[in-house]
Amino acid sequence: MINSSQLQLVWLKRDLRLADHPALHEAANQGPVLVLFVIEPEYWRLPDHSARHWHFCRDSLLDLQSSLAQQHHSLLIRQGSVNDVLTELYRLYGRFTLWSSEETGNDWTYRRDLKIDAWCRSHHIDWQQRPQNGVIRRLRNRDHWTDHWQRRMQAQPLPIPQLRSPSRLPPLMSIPEVPDGCDFPAFMPQQPGGRTAALRCLNTFLTERGRDYRFAMSSPNTAYAACSRLSPHLCWGTLSVREVYQAANKALEDAETTGWKRSLRSFISRLYWHCHFMQKLEDRPSLEWEPIHPLFSDLDRHLDKERLERWSHGLTGWPFVDACMRALNARGWINFRMRAMLTSVASYHLWLPWQTSGQVLARAFIDYEPGIHWPQIQMQSGTTGINAIRIYNPLKQGLDLDSDGHFIRRWVPELASAPLSALHEPRMLRHPDYPRPMADLTIAARLAREKMAAIHHHPRFDELSRAVYQQLGSRKRNGRAGRRSRRHSDYAATTSTPQLSLWN
Repeated sequence: MINSSQLQLVWLKRDLRLADHPALHEAANQGPVLVLFVIEPEYWRLPDHSARHWHFCRDSLLDLQSSLAQQHHSLLIRQGSVNDVLTELYRLYGRFTLWSSEETGNDWTYRRDLKIDAWCRSHHIDWQQRPQNGVIRRLRNRDHWTDHWQRRMQAQPLPIPQLRSPSRLPPLMSIPEVPDGCDFPAFMPQQPGGRTAALRCLNTFLTERGRDYRFAMSSPNTAYAACSRLSPHLCWGTLSVREVYQAANKALEDAETTGWKRSLRSFISRLYWHCHFMQKLEDRPSLEWEPIHPLFSDLDRHLDKERLERWSHGLTGWPFVDACMRALNARGWINFRMRAMLTSVASYHLWLPWQTSGQVLARAFIDYEPGIHWPQIQMQSGTTGINAIRIYNPLKQGLDLDSDGHFIRRWVPELASAPLSALHEPRMLRHPDYPRPMADLTIAARLAREKMAAIHHHPRFDELSRAVYQQLGSRKRNGRAGRRSRRHSDYAATTSTPQLSLWN
């Protein structure tokens, strides 16, 4: 057995960088470091994960591996359960200190970490976890959360540490094309992962692309270029939130025009909301599958497999909805407003369970971050009890954001020659290769609104809403907790509050 009582084992999760990495930085100050990433096949088979997530992760691992090689250091890759990998390394090295970043992941990673904690206790291993964003573990209440977030964001980012390798290394393996046992489809073009790509993306946004961000983020025609596109890099930790926050504030200081400053301020505010929503899942892990407001467990949303399949593949018969879904499926990204609309259509007009449609979207979003995704899915599905009900009218969305039909014609090519008037009023469409609308939008929205209103009028609704707000509500904006929402609008076309634009 190797005498390596000073070994510091740094287990990477969704923190694939060397800079501003508290766990790695502290481990490097303690002794020789072994950097580990475990490819967990069970994780990659989960219904909220897909090949596009793995390929972004793999890009990031390859880039990280190259950065470590510049220090003559190695990235240890293993496949299997983390428990088995830690047992292997324990047999080889004896006791070590385990380091990792705190993770606010899905239910599977939460339960995995409970198992790791039990393993560490049984083997007398010290597991040190460090925060890597604004999420606060074991938070008692939200009253001073903003102050904590500000202090973390304004602290000096940590430099890349100088790493010492242990005297001997376990056998190394290359990063596989796909995890063992996972039947992934062929690779599709997508946004590249890795810190090199992340820094380039950050630079182009803060110097060029973000100039019209504040106004261009709403339309799918302009948002693809004008939005930051940093969300998958924050998701996989190739950049830290603090790095982005400080770089954006530096750009704000240097900005020369009022419009440019407004766009940067708008973007910076979303970094706050990014962590705010992740804090919700940290505080209540069950919101991945349970309604935030308990009374919404009584809704009779049911899984209609045909409806889910048509919605998932952009075959609803509503051209703008289908164009957005097909663009998302092809690119792995679409702007927030269109994500909200897709969720609204699934939850209200098609009356599908948000848990199931949420998994479809999670697989499609290259930037799937559970702590943002599931609170947002619930918000757009009306199950939080502390947010207004917004039932998007997809026909109005199309008229407002794609008035000339350019986006529809691009992504629904079978309608390329259809008259413009029919693109925004699908009841007028008569095309042999395009389906009829799945439902009457007005009737479907009215029925959904009535069912949601019945829950809001329950005698205990306000009482339970106040409890939700106390645990999960933001303290940043003034507002009265537990106020009853009367805005069950059939045609709520916009979502103006800043907390809603988080996937940009």
